[in-house]
Amino acid sequence: MTQPPIVPETARIGRTALLVTDLDEMVEFYRTVVGFSVLTRSESAATLGAGGTPLLELTTDETPTPRDPAQAGLFHTAFLVPSRTALGAAVERVRDRGQLDGASDHFVSEAVYLRDPEGNGIEIYTDRPRDEWPRTDDGGIDIGTVPLDLDAIVDQSDGADAVPAETTVGHVHLEVTDIDAARAFYVDTLGLSLQTAAPSALFVAAGDYHHHLGLNNWNRRSQPAGGRGLAWFEWLVPDEDTLAAVRRRLTDADVSYRDADDGIEISDPDGIGIRFRVA
Repeated sequence: MTQPPIVPETARIGRTALLVTDLDEMVEFYRTVVGFSVLTRSESAATLGAGGTPLLELTTDETPTPRDPAQAGLFHTAFLVPSRTALGAAVERVRDRGQLDGASDHFVSEAVYLRDPEGNGIEIYTDRPRDEWPRTDDGGIDIGTVPLDLDAIVDQSDGADAVPAETTVGHVHLEVTDIDAARAFYVDTLGLSLQTAAPSALFVAAGDYHHHLGLNNWNRRSQPAGGRGLAWFEWLVPDEDTLAAVRRRLTDADVSYRDADDGIEISDPDGIGIRFRVA
């Protein structure tokens, strides 16, 4: 009998959390450029999101150290907006108040890329309809990269200063030290579906989404995660029964966990924190 995956098919990405140096500058960037609302704020931390839903936690690090170029960690956090209209507005905000680093059509989605003031990668994207996602011969999802027609996207902008309330964290893309070890952990142990494999990269998902996690070693990171940047990201599960099942399956798989923020937390092979919490 096949055991259910540790990460259930009903899971989705919730918040990401960053350790930062200049909280004021980072809050202002994510508010005015990305288009989030500030939900809570203290001297050392802030929560930002959309429609009252928290998507990003920023916390000042008491001993901030830059992430070493050799360390694993965040490639980008990908914020999913519900339409080309919202993506066009995001492009206008970035052009006016930030700096656009790139734009791509990935067949399943249309995306733009930028960095926050402390160098953390950001993707803002919108999905194509699911029935238009191209498939590979083996049944996987064909995620590609071709240039995006930015003018066509901007033509549909409504000029909004904020992302729509439906905006979520669609996926998180990590830089890992060993792609085989990442596959063993995320696919073989946690039970995520391998949707696309590329040179030195994997794209995996809970259920049939095109990907909730990207994993790459394109920049040949060789050291565990640490320093400024990604502290953790989380999976949201639908109810307490599902969270209890995650605990049991982690125990059965001999994966240690600890209590954290109304849920539990584990670490991947590179020391990146992964939390589970009820939505």
